[in-house]
Amino acid sequence: QVQLVESGGGLVQAGGSLRLSCAASGRTFSRSAMAWFRQGPGKEREFVAGISGSGSFTNYEDSVKGRFTISRDNALSTVNLQMNSLKPEDTAVYYCAARDSSTYYSRTQGSYDYWGQGTQVTVSS
Repeated sequence: QVQLVESGGGLVQAGGSLRLSCAASGRTFSRSAMAWFRQGPGKEREFVAGISGSGSFTNYEDSVKGRFTISRDNALSTVNLQMNSLKPEDTAVYYCAARDSSTYYSRTQGSYDYWGQGTQVTVSS
C-alpha cells in the first residue's frame, strides 16, 4: 500500500512559478514509477509528466514541455513538479500517482494504482 500526499498548489499570476511536491509512504518508493496528472474545469483528467523509478527517464505532455520539470528524491520518497511560465490554461487540480510493481512510467491513468487527494493550481491572467 502506498499513500500519496500532494502540497504546493496555490494561486499565481500568469508567467509565475509553482513547485508541487508529493510525499509517498508505504512500499519501496524507488520501485514505483510516478506521474503527475491534472484535471481542469470541465475537462477530463490528463497526463502531465511521468518519471521512472530510478529517475533516469521522464516524459511530458506536449503543452508543458520546456516549462515543467518532474524530479524525484528516492531517499526522501518525494516526487516534485517544478512549473514555470505558468499559463491560465494550466489551472487544474493536480494529482500525484504511483504505479505498483513497475518502474516504468505510463501516460495512461489506468496504469496507476495509487493517487493523492489532489492540489489546486490556479493561474490568473
